Amino acid sequence: MPDFWEHPKEAQIQMKKIKDIKAWIEGYEQIETACDELQLSFDFFKEELVTEEEVDQQYAQTIKLIEDLELRNMLRREEDKLGVVLKINSGAGGTESQDWASMLMRMYLRYCERMGYKVSIANLLEGDEAGIKSCTINVEGDFAYGYLKSENGVHRLVRVSPYNAQGKRMTSFASVFVTPLVDDTIEVKVETALISWDTFRSGGAGGQNVNKVESGVRLRYQYTDPYTGEKEEILIENTETRDQPKNKENALRHLRSILYEKEMNHRLEEQAKIEAGKMKIEWGSQIRSYVFDDRRVKDHRTNYQTSDVNGVMDGDLEGFVKAFLMEFAGQDQQ
Repeated sequence: MPDFWEHPKEAQIQMKKIKDIKAWIEGYEQIETACDELQLSFDFFKEELVTEEEVDQQYAQTIKLIEDLELRNMLRREEDKLGVVLKINSGAGGTESQDWASMLMRMYLRYCERMGYKVSIANLLEGDEAGIKSCTINVEGDFAYGYLKSENGVHRLVRVSPYNAQGKRMTSFASVFVTPLVDDTIEVKVETALISWDTFRSGGAGGQNVNKVESGVRLRYQYTDPYTGEKEEILIENTETRDQPKNKENALRHLRSILYEKEMNHRLEEQAKIEAGKMKIEWGSQIRSYVFDDRRVKDHRTNYQTSDVNGVMDGDLEGFVKAFLMEFAGQDQQ
């Protein structure tokens, strides 16, 4: 097709499809190679050319490749392959819950680093004394939403608080909201007449320019639910860069993600009713407890738990993500 690149948007969609197919082929070829090497290792072991430990190591590598591809096979919804808008809000409790929210932000940033995802902090509201009140993180990478959708809900921390003079055990909460980050291949209708803009000076660290120039943007969108007729104002703030046009572009992308999610939720409404008795997925549902003193992190939906609290807080969430997908991804398909 000689005029393929003359239509950039259509070409981008096609190239994305090719990339997805290529990833499956490469994944299969990696497993095929690993299986051949495992068979070879076993043959060498019988001839006493390699040790049992080396065979076990090759076996573990092969199993991991197979499980990774099986996990990816569970992410078949249209939105699973997209990036993520991840928002963290501290709960009631002042400094302690704000500190917990900042710990969660670090945990997700470390997880994204482990996964090779590109992240940018779209908005950050610091706490009064420590921690954060809220933050919005954009995450871009293959199947970022598919993996991170398991994190949507309320996260509970139980620990002896460093902010409590009596050294009492305290419970804190923070909510995590996960929304697909739509790209140019997803069609979302935005009525420009319903948008209004405010600008403001970005606070916090960042040099004199940030404080003098009104680079921060606030988008207001007057949304009417096409299914119920209910009206609401969608409010989005972006202070990601010192470039106001770029911040406007980022805010519009976030708006498209929210509108896409609303449409997606309508599509899943009937299915969610059927699954409501099996799995609580509403905003605000408590999904996981992190009990520092008892060295335990437990997911209340899957009952998966680990004693490696430090590993989890350093972004090792693979066990929780895998348990979630293994239990619920099959129900999620249409």
